Amino acid sequence: MSIKKKIILSFFISFSIIATLAVAAYLDFRETRSEFKYLEIAESIRGKTLQLRRHEKNFLLYGDSKEIDLIHRYIREIEALIEEARPYARNDNLDRLDAKMEEFSTEFEKITRMASEFQQRLATLKPKAPSYRYLVPIIEATFMEHPMQNAQLLLLFFDISPGDEHIAGLERLGTEIKDLRKTGEKITEISKELDKGARERVQRIIDVTKVAVVVFLPISFLIGFVSLFYISQSIVNRLKKLMQTIEKSGAGFFSPMPFPAGHDEVSTLIRTYNNMAEALRLREEQLKKKEEELIQSKKLAAIGTLASGVAHELNNPLNNIHISAQILAKEMGEDCTGVIEETVDDILSQTFRVKKIVGNLLDFARSKEPDFEEVNIVETIRKSYSQARKIAAFKDVRFSLDAPPEVLIEADPAQLERAFINIFMNAADAMPGGGELRVRILPEDDGVTVEISDTGRGIPPEVADKVFDPFFTTKDRGTGLGLSIVYNIVKNHGGSVSVDSTPGEGTTFTFRLPRHR
Repeated sequence: MSIKKKIILSFFISFSIIATLAVAAYLDFRETRSEFKYLEIAESIRGKTLQLRRHEKNFLLYGDSKEIDLIHRYIREIEALIEEARPYARNDNLDRLDAKMEEFSTEFEKITRMASEFQQRLATLKPKAPSYRYLVPIIEATFMEHPMQNAQLLLLFFDISPGDEHIAGLERLGTEIKDLRKTGEKITEISKELDKGARERVQRIIDVTKVAVVVFLPISFLIGFVSLFYISQSIVNRLKKLMQTIEKSGAGFFSPMPFPAGHDEVSTLIRTYNNMAEALRLREEQLKKKEEELIQSKKLAAIGTLASGVAHELNNPLNNIHISAQILAKEMGEDCTGVIEETVDDILSQTFRVKKIVGNLLDFARSKEPDFEEVNIVETIRKSYSQARKIAAFKDVRFSLDAPPEVLIEADPAQLERAFINIFMNAADAMPGGGELRVRILPEDDGVTVEISDTGRGIPPEVADKVFDPFFTTKDRGTGLGLSIVYNIVKNHGGSVSVDSTPGEGTTFTFRLPRHR
């Protein structure tokens, strides 16, 4: 995202936050108004239920028929309020209250009917005895409030059996009145819960509004400020780091910056710099490698010139010494002592060894150009190993070749054989107690890679970069020219050779040769 788009985005983020707060405030206002409406209805229901209970008690206490109409009116009003509150309800208290109101209405109708029937039966007792006329009004005035006590009074003062319908009616009426009172208490309890829940909801809305005002407004301001600060600082800081990195690049330190995830102008600039730094780093590595190769070539050329001169100067005296020793060996008679015979044999063997060293010096100095022809390098590897086994001891060495049947390249077969023989003989020397010698050939489109690995004692890290230097050796005997000759052969073929070794685990020589010269 471009910097311009980021600035526009930050503006829209701030605007969106303000718009969101405005919408939230409007929704909060609507919610608050709804909750206050619900609270008003809940308070009305609670007030009506208290009035209903008051008229219920008045009716049961005095038996006034006017109270019946008032009770019916309050039942209707409470039921209407319940329906009005349903859109605002979030619990089942309204359903419970509605059910209890219906139950209360049914029980009240039943009680009024039973009371009317009892009064009619009670009126039939007056003609039966003069004393009944004084007691009946008392019973008539109190049977609704104390039905069970009046039943006992009828049994004591009236000639009535316990199973009489007057007694049974009062007992049923007492049970119904008790149930009505329980239902009324439940209605009062539910109305209190409704009122309490409505007040709690209103209080929660008020608390949320306070939190929104106290917290969200500062947070929205902080978010807007931080977003603007972050965008500006991220651009400035990245540019500053890019400038510092570019200054380091001028001193030769091509360290890339962390890869940017964005797509703005600064990120594009950083990616462009990283690509440039990587290209410069690779170019620097190539230059260093070429410089090392040039130094190595100059070193080898200088040593080759010296070796050629020394070899020519030594060759003639060595030939004379060797021929003289051979003549002495032939002229020695039977009277010759053992010491003389051993001395002559020692001269012969040592001159032969020196002649071999001189021959290696001459081979190293000449560095003959290869005679290219099409070669199957797989067959060359097999032939080289067979030749090496005839020269050096490969006791208990397990040889394995991982390669396709045929890999053709243009090369000098004799020189490649000599290079591979030198590597195989070094591997045999590194594994005096036996081991494993593995060769793997990896064909590529424009070349071939040959990996030769052994499980020998390895090369110490401090001398690993010197193994291709002339006259450098870690053996007790040897000229130190074997790997230098290998290096020259591979270089003359346009390839490269490298070594990777771990002391105590083994060494791997990797040849990379082109398919065509």
